[in-house]
Amino acid sequence: MKPYALFKKDYHSELRTRYAVNSLAMFIIVALSVILFSIGNEKVPQNLTGGLLWVVIFFSAMSGLSRAFVAEEDRGTTLLLHLIAKPSTIFNGKLLFNLILVFLMNIVITLLYSALFEEFIIRNILLFLLTFFLSNIGLAIASTIIAAIISKAGAKGTLYPVLSFPILLPLILISVMLTSYSMLGTSFDQALVEIMVLVCYNVIMLTASYMLFDFIWKD
Repeated sequence: MKPYALFKKDYHSELRTRYAVNSLAMFIIVALSVILFSIGNEKVPQNLTGGLLWVVIFFSAMSGLSRAFVAEEDRGTTLLLHLIAKPSTIFNGKLLFNLILVFLMNIVITLLYSALFEEFIIRNILLFLLTFFLSNIGLAIASTIIAAIISKAGAKGTLYPVLSFPILLPLILISVMLTSYSMLGTSFDQALVEIMVLVCYNVIMLTASYMLFDFIWKD
């Protein structure tokens, strides 16, 4: 079994149930509505809009990415996947699905957010796009391995946010910082250290995920 075959299985399953898509859509609408109603007619300081964007992205990921492996446990297909595919293949397939879901989700969030908040003005587009690209990769990797861990636990719903917060906090903080830089028009040279930290985070998370997943999956 190849990773693409597992991705197709998850894709068709999601088309039937639309669990993740519906959860993400509802949370995005609710989160943006709450922010708009809370602000009212007040003008949001420009330096806060970048942080609010990543708050919406972070909590949206909490609502829609937790079922990557939980769904297999619920449907009873985990044993079948054990028999027909290697652990690395399983992880690659789930990661591919989460990557596409994260990118689609965050593109929608960013477009809606930029349309609703006039203060959200990006002066260095290339820096923001690089930040967006690297942060989404890190979010997908971390969410996939966390979902694998909680699938073996009893309290799956409550455990995901608890594990996600300390793991994703460095990613969110550096993403907020780089987004602020892009809004200020900071050059790549001045933001190089933060970009390298983001790259290192992704490399570390991906390496740790491949090292740990074999033990998690066979447990």
